[in-house]
Amino acid sequence: LIEINTNAGGAFLNAALASAQRACCIEMESCMELSKDSDKFDSTFWNMFLNEWRLAGRSGVPARVAIVDEKPEEQYLYPEFQLAKGFFERHAVEAVIVDAASLDYDGKRLLADGKPVDMIYNRLVDFPLDNPAHAALRRAYLDEAIVLTPHPGVHALLADKRNLIVLSDRELLASWGIDEATLTALNTVLKTEAVTPEKAEKLWARRKQLFFKPAAGYGGKAVYRGDKLTLGTWEEIIKGGYVAQEFAPPSERMIEIDGKKEARKADIRLYTYAGNILLTAARLYQGQTTNFRTPGGGFAPVFSV
Repeated sequence: LIEINTNAGGAFLNAALASAQRACCIEMESCMELSKDSDKFDSTFWNMFLNEWRLAGRSGVPARVAIVDEKPEEQYLYPEFQLAKGFFERHAVEAVIVDAASLDYDGKRLLADGKPVDMIYNRLVDFPLDNPAHAALRRAYLDEAIVLTPHPGVHALLADKRNLIVLSDRELLASWGIDEATLTALNTVLKTEAVTPEKAEKLWARRKQLFFKPAAGYGGKAVYRGDKLTLGTWEEIIKGGYVAQEFAPPSERMIEIDGKKEARKADIRLYTYAGNILLTAARLYQGQTTNFRTPGGGFAPVFSV
């Protein structure tokens, strides 16, 4: 396990991708566990949002949901926002896709396009909502005038990469009384430590075995593989705000592009909620970190064989 995200982009796209898979023949259908659960994605996702609504103390269902990001039409995953909009509408909930900066708060209600919003499906990477442009959303959230999911507290608790420092420290966890089964499960978390000026010399010496990530980073931005670091970049990293994580070589899969077989790196993503796996998907890529620029790369379905 290399990281935990609360802004789980791609869930709706991967659900559509899984639903589109078909066995090429009876033999393949019998040996591959094709996603028989694909029809359940819709109801599973709906129950997830409905549970968030109820956890916030609401009853019934939201009447209007806003799918929110910064300049959503310019986002690479904008097509997924459209899938999410259709998803809510299938459940008789009005849905709109809006820029967080365009929201208004009158002290009682959060407004999108002048109409009240009950729930926000939050796709912002401004995790603490400290961007002044998102002040209306922040005030409405703090006043509990809106159900926001995921919200800043969830990101702080689960997705800040400094949490991996604790989750990979078996001795510390054992001293807290964590049970053996949980400790064993957490052995999959790669050893992670804070980057500080005091540790700079030792970390630099070990850099080829490490990956360096900003604690509040996302999307592979400002992430560096240790053996590719320059001294200039290193000087910025050791100023603080970074974690160093053991490097785990990614697996590879062969794909065919224009009749030519090529290798692509792969990582597996588990979309989870309340301890349950909702969907499994993969990312194929080349380069230091996952990306959507690699020819033949992007999201890919996962089958259990």
